[in-house]
Amino acid sequence: MRAARFILLLCSWLQATVAQAQDEGLGARASVAPPEDDDGEARSLVTRRDLDERQPRSTPDALGWEPGVAVQQTAHGQASPYVRGLTGQQVVHVFDGVRLNHAIFRQGPNQYFFTVDRLTVAQLEVQRGSASVRWGSDALGGAILATPIRPLLDPENEGLTARPRAFLRYGSADDDVGGRAELELRVGSRTALLAGGGVRDVGLLESGGVVRHRRRIEGTGRGDEAPWVPRFAEERTHPDAPERWRTQLGTGFREGTFDLRLEHQLKGAETLRFVAATYGYLQSDAPRTDQCPPAEAPLDECLTIARLRRFLSTLAIRGTAGPLDAFELIVSHQRSAERRLRERPRSFTTLTFDDTLDTLGLTLRAGTDLGWARLRFGGEGSVDTVESTGAQAFTDLGATFPASRGQYLPGSVYARVGAWAELAVPLHERVTLRGGLRTAFVGARAPADPTTGTAAVDARYGALVGRAGLDMRAHEAVRVVVNADQGFRAPNLDDLTSRQQVGPGFQFENPGLRPEQAWTFEAGVLARTRWLRLDAWTFATLLRRGIQRAVRETADCPPETPECVASRDPFQLVNAGSRSRIFGAEGGVSVFPVRDLRVRALASFAWGEGPSLGDRDAPPGRVPLSRIPPLQGGVEARYRHRPTGLWVGAGLRWARAQTRLAISDGSDPRIPIGGTPGYARVELRAGWRFRDGLSLGLVAENLADAAYRVHGSSVNGPGRSVILWIRGGR
Repeated sequence: MRAARFILLLCSWLQATVAQAQDEGLGARASVAPPEDDDGEARSLVTRRDLDERQPRSTPDALGWEPGVAVQQTAHGQASPYVRGLTGQQVVHVFDGVRLNHAIFRQGPNQYFFTVDRLTVAQLEVQRGSASVRWGSDALGGAILATPIRPLLDPENEGLTARPRAFLRYGSADDDVGGRAELELRVGSRTALLAGGGVRDVGLLESGGVVRHRRRIEGTGRGDEAPWVPRFAEERTHPDAPERWRTQLGTGFREGTFDLRLEHQLKGAETLRFVAATYGYLQSDAPRTDQCPPAEAPLDECLTIARLRRFLSTLAIRGTAGPLDAFELIVSHQRSAERRLRERPRSFTTLTFDDTLDTLGLTLRAGTDLGWARLRFGGEGSVDTVESTGAQAFTDLGATFPASRGQYLPGSVYARVGAWAELAVPLHERVTLRGGLRTAFVGARAPADPTTGTAAVDARYGALVGRAGLDMRAHEAVRVVVNADQGFRAPNLDDLTSRQQVGPGFQFENPGLRPEQAWTFEAGVLARTRWLRLDAWTFATLLRRGIQRAVRETADCPPETPECVASRDPFQLVNAGSRSRIFGAEGGVSVFPVRDLRVRALASFAWGEGPSLGDRDAPPGRVPLSRIPPLQGGVEARYRHRPTGLWVGAGLRWARAQTRLAISDGSDPRIPIGGTPGYARVELRAGWRFRDGLSLGLVAENLADAAYRVHGSSVNGPGRSVILWIRGGR
């Protein structure tokens, strides 16, 4: 039915928009540029064309083709990019110059970057390696920068000009039907407005089948059992035939988005703009796949994100201001509101959790040329306030009782302040020295709750971090770069105060945590010619006081927390007593053998270990870190025929098995016994761009119908399926 509805919608819309197609392009422009090679950093870029041709299911999924990145999913409506083996709280996410990381950002794969609408993104940039000098707390693994599309200011425009556009998409693996409509208004030559909105309805995801355990299960003599996560709809009809299981329970969701962006060129300042923007994301009925149902639970139990709302509003001045270029002054407000429902029909209970977070922020960034050096500097400050409640409803009695506390403590406050500067000094025409410093202060405050044995938090953390690098041009087209960067992450309110169900068990708070600190050392070779682009890097990250999960006994569970007592494994976050280490290498090479043909290959490897935390059954000494991605990579090719506007492409993504598991990984139902198997998946792409105003395309996914999942995910990847899309307008 959804496919038929999509086709009817497509035909009527296509008839209306073909007549409007013009040679003016898509109209909306991005304030984007390729990564600055003279920064000497490990970085990569995802363009709007890449997004259109690959058709990722989400903004995090768009990063799966970048070196050093693995995208894991706890749920169909959530995703988290791992950068050099680190994720969640240890990677900074930035949208339109504003940090998305907030005080209740969770440790593992999460929903937050998923709330950035992929249809509003003009480009994504991945900066790999400790980036705390420029981006502050949390940037231990790197930073992910999302730049939104923006309206075009036309100096030749007079009066009022309207440019409508629309996009439709259908994915067969999960009956994904959605689209976006937007209108660009140009008012004279100095003012432009872009308004857009989208909807999306996603059903149950069909995979290529069961991802099986890698070794036999002790005591059974068998090794063909399906892991507990995910559960499949077919278990109800043929539970003894796992080879027929494909449709994953705990998947599907609905979402809506809206955005409004006004840009005005200031009079007398041709490169300085005033920008006012607001972005909204709304998600509903999104089950958490590993908890819908939980491992070993009846099929009708489910934890669902019933309602998720995120709003971001900004006022900014951007451009060149006198001697300052790359100038940004941003005032921002963010609100995140989430309601989760844990339904247990057989015990006639429903648990409800509501969390609301507000963030006020101020950011300044700028650069200038000193003649003898290039200077960048900036500063920022933000305050987060948290409200959190919980309740238990007895459905057979029709009675609801509020909990003493929610997942977090209501009235909690978290504040950040920091300032930084970076300097690039040419020592020779072929040698550049770079350095930078940041000073930062973080404060956290939360009230006590005697009923549940929750201690008050009043913590303050300070940091002074630096970076240094040497960029040597060995040849006109070849550079060698070495960098040393410090990173830090102060514990947030999720670490200090939260009680929550996580993949391996139940996690409770530790108000005595100290900040994590990291040193990252890296060396890279960069080559740029007319037909070749090469980036190859090796790195080592040394993490001091790394925050990790330690297994506790049920006797250690805090009072009034029955979920902890009933959990398979209670966990508490602790600072590791000695250094953790992550080593790795990554790289990508693009070849342009003939005009309009690009062949690209990439590969990444990370290896991590840390001290044993004294967990139950843990060996002494050093043990693997949790959920480090395995050796992985990909190859893709694209050819564009300019006279006709036709293009074709193909891609292969692969990963080796990951069998180096942390202690917590062994009890994590998301990870098959013995580790996550390797995989290879192939896709084909094709499309046609007509007069620049109308384009359409097709992606054929997973042609071999492989059963696979990214290490640490709850969700298996889509099986053999197609994605159809069309974009048009003036």
